[in-house]
Amino acid sequence: MRTKGRPTGHTGAGSGTGRVPRPGAGGGPGPAVPGNDDPADVRAGASGPAPDRRAPRGARSRTNAAAGVLLTPFFVLFTAVTVVPIGYAVWLSLFTEKQSGLGFGGATTVFSGLDNYTAALGDRAFREGFWVLAGYCVVYIPLMVGGALALALLLDSTLARARRFFQLALFLPHAVPGIIAALVWVYLYTPGLSPVVKAMNSGGIGFDFFSSSGTLPSVVNIALWEWLGYNMVIFYAALQAIDRSVLEAATMDGAGEWRTAFGIKLPLIRASLVMVSLFTVIGSLQLFTEPLILNQGGSSTVTTTWTPNMYAYTAAFSRNDYGLAAASAVLLALAAALLSFVVTRLTNRKGATA
Repeated sequence: MRTKGRPTGHTGAGSGTGRVPRPGAGGGPGPAVPGNDDPADVRAGASGPAPDRRAPRGARSRTNAAAGVLLTPFFVLFTAVTVVPIGYAVWLSLFTEKQSGLGFGGATTVFSGLDNYTAALGDRAFREGFWVLAGYCVVYIPLMVGGALALALLLDSTLARARRFFQLALFLPHAVPGIIAALVWVYLYTPGLSPVVKAMNSGGIGFDFFSSSGTLPSVVNIALWEWLGYNMVIFYAALQAIDRSVLEAATMDGAGEWRTAFGIKLPLIRASLVMVSLFTVIGSLQLFTEPLILNQGGSSTVTTTWTPNMYAYTAAFSRNDYGLAAASAVLLALAAALLSFVVTRLTNRKGATA
């Protein structure tokens, strides 16, 4: 007599559906059935531990050694041309030379501490040099950054023609050494020699480039002529790195040249804009060659202590006071570092809130 019940050949309590139980169901590890893996088990790591993808220790050590070898020349040069001169200037600023008796004896070097710094800060000529630099930065930095950016945007626009020619023409002044450029412009500023001054006088425009009101614009003009093309190339390279599909999408959406330039291009080259602004600020504080040539070219307004760099140069090579020169140079370096820090923090804060 056959008994009615579950079909034979199936195991597991309550498995009336006829399915083969999963491995581990019912308390025991059943046979592995291909194609019947449970996703939960796979996610839980049933397929085994993940392979270790880290590089072997020997490969990492070889990579670190290669990086160290490649970076060694940079650190050697950086130490030789930056760290050592700064350290020597700081050490030199702590000493001064004094002559014994009535000045007939030899000079002796004595430790003076911070006396050289006090003397530099107490000198009115040194302090006025920073006011000259402040006026120079107010005029020069906006013209430099804005002019270079405007030229780069013009060259990158769809309306530009002969891009290669204008790039070369604008960059060529930077290839001229600064002292040569200053000499050329002193010639162009000198009445009786300059064709520019002659043309201005014939047109009823009388302007003395060596006067008290014309000296600062004259120096700014020389610096712009030297560095405008260089910064323009930096901006233009950043603009060329922008994905063209982004600009094409903006054009298809109806954006014109002005909206594309100020709404899309400028935000995308913000890093280059910050870098050029920072380098321009640092370079402005190092103003030396242009006013020195103007001073030697006959300008009575530009004195030998017109800027802090000229003050340090005069103290070292005209007065032979190397301690005072070193102290003034260190103070100028500290001012440049502080101003660079402020510019960097402000730009980073604006970038974070943008």
